[in-house]
Amino acid sequence: MGVIKLKNIKVYAYHGCLIEEKKIGSDYRIDLKIMADLSNSAVSDRLIDTVDYVHLNRIVKEEMAIRSKLLEHAAERILVRILKEISLVEKVTVNVSKINPPIGGNVEMVTIKKSKNR
Repeated sequence: MGVIKLKNIKVYAYHGCLIEEKKIGSDYRIDLKIMADLSNSAVSDRLIDTVDYVHLNRIVKEEMAIRSKLLEHAAERILVRILKEISLVEKVTVNVSKINPPIGGNVEMVTIKKSKNR
């Protein structure tokens, strides 16, 4: 078993319950941790035998572009889609962080973390 991590994927999106969030949007940070059998790709040196992190990045960006009220909802869509599209993935963990959330305080970010196994 091996691990692939994508750290600090930056996107601008329009998630949130407030009307202003729908209009103005916010910066988001997404971190992925993928567990998969990487033994074949370690020997073959072929992209087809591994989890393509370009594909992972595309899934994150496309799913974050779909508006959700809750970060949990966006994270769940990312998890489901990765497991559906990439058969090598055994477990995926995603952190979705809203940078400078509008919560009436000096908060750098708020983060939700979700995991899903095959």
